[in-house]
Amino acid sequence: MKKLVLIVALLTLVAFASGVMAQPKPAPAAPAPAAPAPEKAKAPEKPKAAEKPMKFTGVAEKVDEMAKTIVVKGKKESMTFAMDDKTKVTKGGKDMPLAEVKSGMQVSVTYKKDGDKMMATAIMVSAPKPAKTEKPAKAEKPAEAPKEAPKK
Repeated sequence: MKKLVLIVALLTLVAFASGVMAQPKPAPAAPAPAAPAPEKAKAPEKPKAAEKPMKFTGVAEKVDEMAKTIVVKGKKESMTFAMDDKTKVTKGGKDMPLAEVKSGMQVSVTYKKDGDKMMATAIMVSAPKPAKTEKPAKAEKPAEAPKEAPKK
């Protein structure tokens, strides 16, 4: 009986070991082509629909409702953004019409490149920053007149 159990265990072990060894090996990585493919074989460029949205912050310079464009002046440059019906304009988390965006308002535009156009997907209007009140300069003390030397 002991021999029978030992033989069955040994056969089971051999069966599992051969099953593991029979698994296919992973294919080696394809070598990189040495020369670039000919121009005709290249696939046409696909539009980058999954492109990450970018942000631009600045002051609204010009808003054109008819052309659905907005010009925003940043620290270094001005950019023009096109809008469509999907563009959301918000102020303080609430939707607002494009007509209420005026020149001089602080805006943050989220956009995507569409060819050579910048398509705005969202425009967040910030509340105007309070004007900085400068502290009045300390009143200067009147200059003292030079003391006259006592006469001898």
